[in-house]
Amino acid sequence: TSLTSITIPEGITRIANGAFRDCTSLPSITIPESVTSIGIRAFYNCTSLASITIPESVTSIEDNAFGFCGKLTSVTIPESVTLIGRGAFIRCSSLINISVDEGNLNYSSIEGVLFTKSQSNLLFFPSGREGSYTIPDGVTLINSYAFDSCLLSEIIIPEGVTSIGLKAFQLTSQLTSIVIPEGVTSIEPETFEDSSNLASVTLPSSLTAIGAKAFAMCSNLME
Repeated sequence: TSLTSITIPEGITRIANGAFRDCTSLPSITIPESVTSIGIRAFYNCTSLASITIPESVTSIEDNAFGFCGKLTSVTIPESVTLIGRGAFIRCSSLINISVDEGNLNYSSIEGVLFTKSQSNLLFFPSGREGSYTIPDGVTLINSYAFDSCLLSEIIIPEGVTSIGLKAFQLTSQLTSIVIPEGVTSIEPETFEDSSNLASVTLPSSLTAIGAKAFAMCSNLME
């Protein structure tokens, strides 16, 4: 936890699972061009990490790789990346922008929000942004953890959305109401869990299943 700097030598090809986990004093790190993979929770809970440069050699960023990096404000995904794991940037409370190289064949960014290349799947919304957000037309899937712990007070979901993933809106502490559009058939487990200011939810006629704990600990839910 007292580590403040490190030089990763050229020739390293993988940053292993949990390699820098809980290095809470590390403010920045340079990943060499030889690295192709950033493992599960490789930089998890590096709470002082304010900047990170992901080189063009990297092809995979695995689950929770940069989770809980509370000072990280911006991330750029290079053209080479073919895999971004679930919750790769979860609970990065200062994160306001995720940009993707236009040449990337798998991922894209719209105004700092991470999508698949086709922009039909909203993968992750930066946790540090506030205010209102309208999900673009054409999106059909809201990914698991997509809005986890975000600070938005309003999220507008368009009619074309048919699927909302596990814990997609968990811990959205400023969200006061939500309208689930027609076409959505199921709400996955823990989707809105611990959204403490959520007071009103509108459910569509198309809905056939609500998963366990979907609205657990929504202490202000009235309607």
